[in-house]
Amino acid sequence: MKKKLVAFTTGAVIASCLAANPSNVDAASYTVKSGDSLWSIAHKHQTSIASLKSLNDLKNDLIFPKQVLQLDGSSSKKTNDKKVNQKKETTSSSSANQKTYTVKAGDSLSKIAVAHNISLTDLMEWNKLDTTLIYPNDVFIVAKPDSNTNATKEKTAKETKDKSNQSEKRATATYTVKSGDSLWKISKKYSMSITKLKDINNLSSDLIRVGQVLSVNSSAVSEQEKAPAPKTNVNEKPTEKDQVDYNVDKLIQTAKSFIGTSYVYGGENPGEGFDCSGFIYHVYNQAGKDINRLSSSGYYNRSYYVNTPKVGDLVFFENTYKKGISHLGIYAGNNTFIHASSSGVKQTSLDNRYWAKHFDGYKRLY
Repeated sequence: MKKKLVAFTTGAVIASCLAANPSNVDAASYTVKSGDSLWSIAHKHQTSIASLKSLNDLKNDLIFPKQVLQLDGSSSKKTNDKKVNQKKETTSSSSANQKTYTVKAGDSLSKIAVAHNISLTDLMEWNKLDTTLIYPNDVFIVAKPDSNTNATKEKTAKETKDKSNQSEKRATATYTVKSGDSLWKISKKYSMSITKLKDINNLSSDLIRVGQVLSVNSSAVSEQEKAPAPKTNVNEKPTEKDQVDYNVDKLIQTAKSFIGTSYVYGGENPGEGFDCSGFIYHVYNQAGKDINRLSSSGYYNRSYYVNTPKVGDLVFFENTYKKGISHLGIYAGNNTFIHASSSGVKQTSLDNRYWAKHFDGYKRLY
């Protein structure tokens, strides 16, 4: 009887120690690093790609740096339970005041903004974001926070805003959008916030077109008229602070050397031809950027938005031959980009009506 009691007690102590050991949980997850793939992670941790995809609810083989993957079922369950609880807490604490959205694989801030009929600027401001990089399961506010609990302040703020808008509308001049302009650049030039610039021009998004006439701060115009006009010296090449790890001159030189090369679906070398993503893969590698062969949406998820494009950045387009991100090219300066179109490699103006209609944004590979 004593032997059985001792054995039972020893077993209980060992079990409790194992359950309390936090390393068990840590060992069951892995943080993706640059250059990783599902195959290399599965091979390293002696599991299968199918198991990794099932545990992490992955619809395809696309992963990205800093993404945390679960390596066994028990840890995945704990993580999922924790996410569910966090989501419930977020929903319960905010459902009365605000509408939220949980990020899914393949989402971008611009897509979320369009889907909820809000501007990218508002989406970033409401969620206190200073970057456009997002991850699956992030929860964002997608409607203006409800302030019914403080109606007096809201009314006062509205009256103040109305007076400010009326004052601005009475004291505005106009500016015609030029190639390479952005709301950020124009607002900075005329000492205005992007929000105010959008308000007085009734803009619902950050998208502007060459030739579009915008109302701007007239006082800033007056100051500019008094001062001598600055010389135009636009530097579209990446500077040291842009931290690109490839040869930009060689990138553009190589890209231009392939102009006229035929389009071939799945093509990634000049001997057989290029498709849009195969062209990016070949040219960037030639310029010293070690990247894998991905689709247009794959490169989209491996890059980040930039407000002012530099030569060598990527230009993305959506809803061309399929829904979502479906085409990309290389920004070549002077509002042009080089890409493998259905008629072959060419250099095209971003003012082109078709491409302007499908334009998504400028991004830079990390």
